[in-house]
Amino acid sequence: MGAKAKKSLKKKLNKPPSSSKLSVSVQKNKEASDFLPLEGGPGKNLVVEKATEDVSRVVYIGRIPHGFYEKEMEGFFQQFGAIKRLRIARNKKTGKSKHYGFIEFEDPGVAKIVADSMNNYLLFEHLLQVHLVPPERIHPNLWKGFNFRYKPLDRVQIERKRLNKERTLEERQKLIDKIIKRDLARQKRIEAAGIDYECPEIVGSIQPAPKKIRFE
Repeated sequence: MGAKAKKSLKKKLNKPPSSSKLSVSVQKNKEASDFLPLEGGPGKNLVVEKATEDVSRVVYIGRIPHGFYEKEMEGFFQQFGAIKRLRIARNKKTGKSKHYGFIEFEDPGVAKIVADSMNNYLLFEHLLQVHLVPPERIHPNLWKGFNFRYKPLDRVQIERKRLNKERTLEERQKLIDKIIKRDLARQKRIEAAGIDYECPEIVGSIQPAPKKIRFE
């Protein structure tokens, strides 16, 4: 390369770029990157946060111990977040707990934290089984009557009324026939065992009450 060629190449390298070329390069850098530092240097792209998935708000809780019912469960799980609905499965006849239930939280993130932290949690010698319930597996009648608080029936009072109710003569005769039949079977078992025992007699019929005579 000659001396003239070297001088021309040196001038081109030392020549500052034109404003149009500079604007084009800046524009390209802006298109390529989201953030350009003030002091110069390579551009940086901003981190795009992905939207959180809308997970279920409903949590299944299994192996619920005896005595840990709606009031106690609500007070315990409120420490994680606001509870929207809560329900424990109960027997329709007796009202006893079936030892599993469901809780719906206001925030899906809270439900996920509860499922992760409370699964296999030891409570009153029971390992709780806590899992998220997918939205597609939630039954439409799951929360039907969820705000119902069961009041246990007084079985003693019900049985007392049944035994003390007024009976007709036919009903009383049927009751006595059952007692006599049961007593005869008992006597046969006593004789078969070789025990000498004389059982007391049971009246086998009921006499109707005499009619009252009215004097005019």
